[in-house]
Amino acid sequence: MPHALVGQDVDLRVTATTVEALFRNRRVASHARSNVVGGYTTVAEHMPASHRAHREWSPRRLIDWAATIGGATRSVVVHILESKPHPEQGYRACLGMLDLARTYSAKRLEAACARAVLIRAFSAKSVRSILQSGLDQKPVQRTLYAESPMPEHGNVRGPQYYH
Repeated sequence: MPHALVGQDVDLRVTATTVEALFRNRRVASHARSNVVGGYTTVAEHMPASHRAHREWSPRRLIDWAATIGGATRSVVVHILESKPHPEQGYRACLGMLDLARTYSAKRLEAACARAVLIRAFSAKSVRSILQSGLDQKPVQRTLYAESPMPEHGNVRGPQYYH
């Protein structure tokens, strides 16, 4: 559907091979029908200019950019891209990460991503929250369990018991 018609009532003519969209009895789009359940197809001409600009990006370009910041930033970007059914769905979040580097600095972004990786919060929203609260500038507290050894006791079986 052309983006200018989003929110408008349109009529659809659907056959086994084609989908046509009609607005005020005039055909505004015609596409080959996708047989993928839950899938979708996109025609670049129907996208807003801002979305077409995202098409210039690729997963490799985003990952390479993230790697210039650091390994943790790269890990977060890779996770964002891999967690989506289509990598393009993660572009906006990754471009938001690019914006965080401009707003806060590459050093702070890398520190925030390192914390996000440690707590397994692999989203741009989590990284932004870490930066906004200044947690990227504070030392990471180790968990109680990581620092204390397992107590010696007859009722504590240990991990080998379960294998």
